[in-house]
Amino acid sequence: MSLASRIAAAVLMVAVSAAAAAAKDWKTVRIGTEGAYPPFNYIEKGELKGFDIDIAKALCEKLKVTCTFQAQEWDGIIPALLAGKYDAIVASMSITDERRKQIAFTDKYYFSTANFTARKESKITDTSPAALKGKVVGAQSATIHANFLEDVFAKAGVQVKLYGKQDEANLDLANGRLDAVLADKTVQYDWLKSKEGSCCEYVGIDYTDPKYFGEGVGIGLRKGDQDLVDMFNRAIKEIVLDGTYKKINEKYFPFDIY
Repeated sequence: MSLASRIAAAVLMVAVSAAAAAAKDWKTVRIGTEGAYPPFNYIEKGELKGFDIDIAKALCEKLKVTCTFQAQEWDGIIPALLAGKYDAIVASMSITDERRKQIAFTDKYYFSTANFTARKESKITDTSPAALKGKVVGAQSATIHANFLEDVFAKAGVQVKLYGKQDEANLDLANGRLDAVLADKTVQYDWLKSKEGSCCEYVGIDYTDPKYFGEGVGIGLRKGDQDLVDMFNRAIKEIVLDGTYKKINEKYFPFDIY
């Protein structure tokens, strides 16, 4: 072997050893979620529950890792991940190009459209920007729905009001302080079934523009943790194939969201 070949082989061995040393042996995975986005994640009697939580627990079981959960305000959920407060975000976060600039994503673990909801007596049927001109519409801040409203509807003369939590927007809609709310259709499905949401209904069309609504909902991770991304992707495939996903889906929705 020539000197150049020996040097190249030595460099490769060092790189492989460094990569192996850098790879983390995942025994515990800390998961961040919002805890204020039912039925996907919410707090009941001091415990985090919901579709996101059940999916995360099923994935952790497949991976044979111990998972811990902590609630985090939505506005700070990505900064807290990057700061090392937890290792993964399982909080109904849509996969978008804008978010990919900061973090990595797994494959999707569900997909949902965006929809307007309005009070039943509103008689709103057309939810185009022109039709809603002069009306007040709401959404949760720092979400794809908020971005869509501000980029498309506000420019058309629609007044956009943003809220820290989805429940706050829904409350103002129920109390007549908003004309409509734009949100994830599956999230609003659960609220519309409740006593508080009985005032309201879906109106208009489904919104699916990938520019705003992404490619589905995935788990958010730090870009340096590609091994954990791969682990979660493998586990997502496994729970879909073995029927675990279907059981969790049916617990919350009468329709398939995968």
